[in-house]
Amino acid sequence: MATNNISPGKAEIPLYVLNDFRHLHRREGDTSDFGYNNLEAGKRIPGFEVYSSEGLRPAVGPLKSDFYRISITLSGSVDVQLGLEKFKHRPGTLSFTFPGQVFSKDNITADTFGYYILFNADFLEELIPAGKIPLEFPFFDYSGVPFIQLQELEIAAVADFVGKIDAELRQHKQGREKAVRMYLYLLLLEVKRSYVAQELHITTTDTRSTYLVPRFMKLVSQHFLTKKRVADYAALLGVTPNHLNRTVKEVTGHTASAAIADMLVQEAKAVLRHTDVAISEISWQLNFSDPAGFNRFFREQTGQTPLAYRKNA
Repeated sequence: MATNNISPGKAEIPLYVLNDFRHLHRREGDTSDFGYNNLEAGKRIPGFEVYSSEGLRPAVGPLKSDFYRISITLSGSVDVQLGLEKFKHRPGTLSFTFPGQVFSKDNITADTFGYYILFNADFLEELIPAGKIPLEFPFFDYSGVPFIQLQELEIAAVADFVGKIDAELRQHKQGREKAVRMYLYLLLLEVKRSYVAQELHITTTDTRSTYLVPRFMKLVSQHFLTKKRVADYAALLGVTPNHLNRTVKEVTGHTASAAIADMLVQEAKAVLRHTDVAISEISWQLNFSDPAGFNRFFREQTGQTPLAYRKNA
């Protein structure tokens, strides 16, 4: 298992780097040949990879990576979770993950087909400074909406850009790396146009549940290790804890406290699955007062002890 900047004995989810990530999302012995899959070494472009769903593992994550991800579904359906936000991919759905975000994918139906693109922050440096990507493309930011449903012509245009990228990868034409960057940028621009037209951006002037609950979910995904009380998030959102609890319950069917607990469970599961760090160390990293408290919390949420989950993961 490869990780990036993980200190020995520190209970953090491994932050996987792009050049050592394949074993987590591709089946062993996969012979498909789209994009980077089984692409000869001399044709690979550093900081960028693209695949079709053929050969994808039946489930991926929960995990964290230090690169951006675009998932594109053309047929079938897939369940995707980004932080606390859960989405059902169907034909024409795209979702976006940014570095450091907890991500998982499962329930991939047999008729599912699509593509996914992975790229480092500096891959588009010639076109966009690495730190400006979330500003240029808001679906890559905590404050944005990380999934979008495209119309038939729009998804066809996105798929066409993916096809052009694949064609560039398979030949040694002059300027191929720049062409791949340009096609990726144009793909993102195509999506942004639809994103803006659909008015998917969240406006902070809207205090109704349409804004409040998604913003709460994003804040929990961002701050759950340091802020564990509903009152903490109510203060950030400028509402009372009772109003926040009531609104979250009305929209999701679960309390705001349950959402915070769910995010902690996701983090704990990923640490248990992807590291061999002691349970006691994990409890401290997740800011529990003692290991017994962490064990009790995990069992209440999952029905099994942390050790049992690790053995079965």
